[in-house]
Amino acid sequence: MNTRKSKIPGQVFFLSCAVLLAAASSIAQESSSKPDGNSAVAPSEAANTGGPSAALKAELSAACAQNQTEFVRFLTARNKEAFSRMTPTARVALMKRFVLLNEPGKPTASENPAGRPVVRCQTPDVTTEMQIGGSELRDNIAFLPMELRDTTDTTGANVHQITMGLVREDGEWKLLSLGLLPLELPALEVEWDAAEIESTERNALEVLNKVARAVEAYRNKYLRLPESLANLDHPLHGAANGEAAGLLDSDLANGIKNGYAIRYVIVGASTLGAPAKYELAATPLQYGRTGRRSFFRDSNGAVHAADRRGAIGSESDPKVE
Repeated sequence: MNTRKSKIPGQVFFLSCAVLLAAASSIAQESSSKPDGNSAVAPSEAANTGGPSAALKAELSAACAQNQTEFVRFLTARNKEAFSRMTPTARVALMKRFVLLNEPGKPTASENPAGRPVVRCQTPDVTTEMQIGGSELRDNIAFLPMELRDTTDTTGANVHQITMGLVREDGEWKLLSLGLLPLELPALEVEWDAAEIESTERNALEVLNKVARAVEAYRNKYLRLPESLANLDHPLHGAANGEAAGLLDSDLANGIKNGYAIRYVIVGASTLGAPAKYELAATPLQYGRTGRRSFFRDSNGAVHAADRRGAIGSESDPKVE
């Protein structure tokens, strides 16, 4: 795989590896092994919309498109709850690891000559292909071998082979493991968020600059500063106006974005014209998980950043170069 694709950090999935190893030794064999008398290799499940192959195909398609709503449908209840607590950046990072692509792609599903599902994830730069093999079933557990490759790799030199585990929960198939490593998000969510802090903080800085541009655009059009970020939201009906200028999405207009709280304050008594000034601040909603640094844009437009343990920054903090 080339450098445009994500790499799974070696430490991320090992926190509770022993749990699944113990379970796997009693309920499953490697996909390449011959099943014993108590297990069965399922026939083609292309027509079985409720089977483990169909569930895995849908999960891979959702991961390709970075569609969080569809992705959580195939997580266990425990993992679904943990996923909801993760930062937006960490959620996207998790989905990226399923298809080894950094940007959202267009998923397409088909079948190989043997009738097994094939999911392709196409982005402007690269396309990956995931071929799902026949499932090995035992009670409420299913293991499916999968091959993931770059479609330009005609020799198969960089094919990734992995066995995906699924469990039947409330009558539906949910993702259980990647190979012999459990998808145990409650144990991983804090570590995963921490691993994404650099990216989350970088996004917070971009958001602060985006809000500043929106404020200036509002000033240029209406010759005054907005009273609040809500004035920069899109109108519910009709054309943009001074009450809802259509310059920011609803999350930002409500002062929250990607794990950071955004604060807008007018400096001085006047909001009119170019002399009117304002300050912006971005602080982590959960210090240590959604970010460590607080960002502050002073009334002269300089941006400062410092680790304030979740408190609001100030112009005394070091400037961001």
